[in-house]
Amino acid sequence: MSKKLRNHDEVVFEQLRNPEMVKAYLDVALEEYEQDGDIAFFLEALRNVVEAREGMTSLAEKTGLNRQNLYRALSPEGNPELRTISLILHNLGYRLSVQPIQS
Repeated sequence: MSKKLRNHDEVVFEQLRNPEMVKAYLDVALEEYEQDGDIAFFLEALRNVVEAREGMTSLAEKTGLNRQNLYRALSPEGNPELRTISLILHNLGYRLSVQPIQS
């Protein structure tokens, strides 16, 4: 009996259907951004969550944003406005929040 192997993306996308996993994943991505100032990792994480949860087309319909603009905003070279990130997160069931820095 042979075992079907899954690729990395399949496993990650499966895990990103779990709301607690999404929160942890995005928290880590934001922490990475705080450390190195490179937003590309956070945008990739957010794009992965969108793809795992519903896809760009569905999100575009729900938010009223253009699908191509969503892809561009969440690309490694993307530079989305805070409003766009907030709208995406809200439609995924999350929001940005501010917390004190732990010493």
